[in-house]
Amino acid sequence: MLVLVAPGQGAQTPGFLTPWLELPGAADRIAAWSDAIGLDLAHYGTKADADEIRDTAVAQPLLVAAGLLSASALGDVSPGAVAGHSVGEITAAAFARVVDETAALRLVRARGLAMAEAAAVTETGMSALLGGDPEVTVPHLEKLGLTPANVNGAGQIVAAGTMEQLAALEADKPEGVRKVVALKVAGAFHTRHMAPAVAELETAAQELSPADPAFPYVSNKDGRTVGTGAEVISRLVGQVANPVRWDLCMETFAELGATALIEVCPGGTLTGLAKRALKGVQTLALKTPDDLDAARTLVAEHSAV
Repeated sequence: MLVLVAPGQGAQTPGFLTPWLELPGAADRIAAWSDAIGLDLAHYGTKADADEIRDTAVAQPLLVAAGLLSASALGDVSPGAVAGHSVGEITAAAFARVVDETAALRLVRARGLAMAEAAAVTETGMSALLGGDPEVTVPHLEKLGLTPANVNGAGQIVAAGTMEQLAALEADKPEGVRKVVALKVAGAFHTRHMAPAVAELETAAQELSPADPAFPYVSNKDGRTVGTGAEVISRLVGQVANPVRWDLCMETFAELGATALIEVCPGGTLTGLAKRALKGVQTLALKTPDDLDAARTLVAEHSAV
């Protein structure tokens, strides 16, 4: 059984969209999406530097556009489940046909702008902790005033909070944590610092007419599958201020009988976690169009009938 997943913010790198725009029709699709949301996706995906695409209002639409573009290049896919990490949940909602691609881009544009505005109130950030025991790490983070914003499984938790709190974490790592790595994001996402963005996203979501998922949609909230389009959208809205439980998502993949996992562009992060947590599951990250042939083979071998 194939799982199709989409990465979250921080996966973007300068120029990563360039080779994908060479595919037939890709540049036209990106241009149409750019017009729909008032953001030059081609520029940011090909010419912008790391600081420009670190901007939340830019990074989030860019990631969703890249995910949709790369997934469509696979051809007709019938996954046994779909999921996305953080903003990747909007990409996954489009995979599951809860919303169409243009609606997904409009929603993520509103999300990115709202979260960027919320992040500007206080200087905050996120850092990944590598190694350690969650039962030790989580209480330690809470003692420092930090939130375990992403519980990713495979020995990785992402802490979020103010820059002062993150500096304190660098100086006082939890027992067993090998390394603390600052992430390329512009705020403490999935924490109370993002609460102002929830209301903005609720307003944007009112314009949607969601359909029920065509494929099992696995939610970041608790790793459970969601059966209605309305519930998918409700969870997308609330999730911006609540922790991502990717560990529970991967547990659900295993329970559903996953045998393969493909991560859409810019892939790598989620396949890395899956390799450590989902033993025996084949994984493939779509980084460039050169990966498409191998991905199509995996689709043919593992997709639902």
